Amino acid sequence: MTQTRHHLTGWKATAAVSMSNYIDSGSIIAIATSLGFWGSAYFPGDDGTIAGLLAAFSSNAFGAAIGALIGGPLCDKYGRKFIYTYDLLVYALGGLIVTFAMNLAMLFIGFVIIGLAVGASVPAGWTYIAEFAPPNRRGRHVAATQLAWSFGPFIGFGLAAALAPLGLIGSRIVFAHLVVIALITWYVRQGLDESQAWADAKGGADAKPPSMWASFRALFSRKANITALLFLAAIYTFWNQAASQNGIFLPTILTSMGYETLEADLFSMLSWGVVILSTLAFMFLVDRVSYRWHFALGAALAIVAWIVLVFGSPTAGATAFGYAILWGLSAGPSAQAFYSVWSPELFATPYRAGAQGIIFFAVRLMSGLISLIFPVILARPNGLVINGLILIGFLTANLIIGTIWTPHTQGKALDEIERERYGEVVSAGPIDTEQVPAG
Repeated sequence: MTQTRHHLTGWKATAAVSMSNYIDSGSIIAIATSLGFWGSAYFPGDDGTIAGLLAAFSSNAFGAAIGALIGGPLCDKYGRKFIYTYDLLVYALGGLIVTFAMNLAMLFIGFVIIGLAVGASVPAGWTYIAEFAPPNRRGRHVAATQLAWSFGPFIGFGLAAALAPLGLIGSRIVFAHLVVIALITWYVRQGLDESQAWADAKGGADAKPPSMWASFRALFSRKANITALLFLAAIYTFWNQAASQNGIFLPTILTSMGYETLEADLFSMLSWGVVILSTLAFMFLVDRVSYRWHFALGAALAIVAWIVLVFGSPTAGATAFGYAILWGLSAGPSAQAFYSVWSPELFATPYRAGAQGIIFFAVRLMSGLISLIFPVILARPNGLVINGLILIGFLTANLIIGTIWTPHTQGKALDEIERERYGEVVSAGPIDTEQVPAG
């Protein structure tokens, strides 16, 4: 192995870490575009219950939720690089099981394993990038994860549309391509160095890391952490209910409106193409434009997009086209994009990834609960209107909370933010499990 391979830095490191988000979203879209084919083969006549369970326990919801709850604290205890040593190997295992699934049980197990790996990896990625990026370009580097996330659905829907004539075999190929990318990314990531911020907070190479219980106790012992947890969980959870249904059930929604499967995939691909463009704009603007008004713009566009989808003519191509464009534009400065920037900023290094794991757990848990009922309601008369009104309500709450309580962290170094929020730099050494300040 060459010296270069052992030291990925700058944008190369950002790219290697960001691929977690590509395979996260890629797996969600692979599931979304394949549920019909799996259903025909292994659970024909399903009323939406089995499809909902598969979606709920996948990387779209419960699987990722549990993975984040486990992986976040492990990332704080053993280091950011620790997660990268194993997570994508687990992902590849789940992907292989799905690729060669011969029955419903194999399919379910594969979905769960993929979800666990995704959940463990995503919080570690946002944390790692934020800890090495320059303060005046931190948002741009972290936003690269959102760009990678956007390419997952764009390529996924494109592959699904191209391979649709092959039926279930085409779906297996889509999952297989994710396995290949996961293994390549795992190999490249072996060139990442450990986060220096984490090493310093740990207290040196020979220091014993605190237990996960001690880290959680320290996290919840500070008021600044609790307020950040509530704020971030609120905006991300409310927004993600609409986003998760858009991601995994948009093809189902469009086919229920009368579109053919191929048309639904192409409309979805169009939407994600716009997401890519709006995310590129977000990367350029996030460190330059006011967090508050940038966030408010994205949140308002998301509301308008769902109003168009729910109340537009179900037979008019303009409805699907308008939704695809508006939702795509809103997804650049979305709650997820700002969450990925704000969450590393609002928590100190010793429990940064663990805090994100808790929030990610809550967000995907709620998505899983909704995924259990969404396809069932959608199959009923006026199902889209009922679900749409609920999601519009969530998006409105996201707009109000995020705009009012926008963090004042833009362009500041992480240790400067710590001093402002905690009154001290708590990352200066290992967590004191005996005396944890309450402020």
